[in-house]
Amino acid sequence: MSTLAIETATADDFDEMNGFLGSLFHHPVDSEAQDVERPIFEPERGLLIRDGSDLVATAAAFTRRLGVPGGDLAAAHVSMVGVAPTHRRRGLLTAMMHRQLRQIYDSRREPVAVLWASEGRIYPRFGYGLASQRIHVSGDSTELRLPASMPDEGRLRLDRPTDRQADLARVYDRARADRPGWSARDDRWWRYVLVDPEAHRGGATERRVVLHEGPDGVDGYGLFRTKAEWDDAGPNSLTTVDEVVASTPAGYLAIWRMLLSLDLTRRLAWMRAAVDEPLLRLVNEPRRLNLRLVDALWVRVVDVPAALAARRYPTDVDVVIEVTDHLLPENTGRWRLRGGPAEATCTPASGPADLACDVRCLGELFLGGATPTALAETGRLRELRPGALTATNPAFTWHRAPSAMEIF
Repeated sequence: MSTLAIETATADDFDEMNGFLGSLFHHPVDSEAQDVERPIFEPERGLLIRDGSDLVATAAAFTRRLGVPGGDLAAAHVSMVGVAPTHRRRGLLTAMMHRQLRQIYDSRREPVAVLWASEGRIYPRFGYGLASQRIHVSGDSTELRLPASMPDEGRLRLDRPTDRQADLARVYDRARADRPGWSARDDRWWRYVLVDPEAHRGGATERRVVLHEGPDGVDGYGLFRTKAEWDDAGPNSLTTVDEVVASTPAGYLAIWRMLLSLDLTRRLAWMRAAVDEPLLRLVNEPRRLNLRLVDALWVRVVDVPAALAARRYPTDVDVVIEVTDHLLPENTGRWRLRGGPAEATCTPASGPADLACDVRCLGELFLGGATPTALAETGRLRELRPGALTATNPAFTWHRAPSAMEIF
């Protein structure tokens, strides 16, 4: 374990930390993006390690709310994590993750922490569980067909996303209320999501938005860009989609009909489709989408009773779970979860446990993306009372699959 000290960041450290992470993740530091990212930086939640005058490790967290089954709750959004290649395997990441989790727990502000992982093998050792997955679309759009248009009184408009931020926010907030895994966006976060420096476009156009305007105003949008490419057969341009959010089936279908039929485009890329995305059921040949299932949001349950009581359960549940947490021993013990669609409680239990698992397992269950049965089949969740697994399984599902929109 390294003896280098962990320091709390200051506002003056942002530019250095941002440049450090740019070098680690192999992307250019753009001044326009940096100006938008600076206001969301919370220096009091930033950690850094120096070796002499050299910055060699960083970590940070953002204060946001996260959609969970039946509502939302405060969640530490962990980001800006990196260790210099000169200082790997010296315990720097472990030390920062331990410090960060202890700080989150002691503050009692946030029952869970969430992150996007650069590599899936890194964070399970700190108790993070894979809570949601996403579909990566990279397909041939030339032969894709959609159903006949639904009755639709609306119309489509093209615009610059930054000019329609208020409309996008209203649509997003309506949809977020029913989607576990979506994070709240205030004005600062919308500016972060919509910033579009040329250095980050990879030769593609600026980002555009197609809006669907229904009788009551904008009820759907799609963020996208295109990249011109030609080959011996003619145009072979690419449409890259960032987000499609709509509150009506007609609006959703209309937006996708336009995105799949842009002149001179032949290919489609979309990296953050939900596993229950309607598009997968609408196209006539889903194989042409070339779907790939990958990880999305990772959840670390920081305060077991507070986290389990904060979400809702589609069926009544009354179960005692024995939890093991080697990093936050306050979570280790037996907890009685009683809940349903309207409310839930989680309190210490003195009686025998029905199920047993580690805190990582709870993270995987938390948003409804995995079932107790699936985790029992891996051997990481154990049934201690016969029948407990069958009784508990439906309570940890949800009618919408968890998803995640932006990589923070």
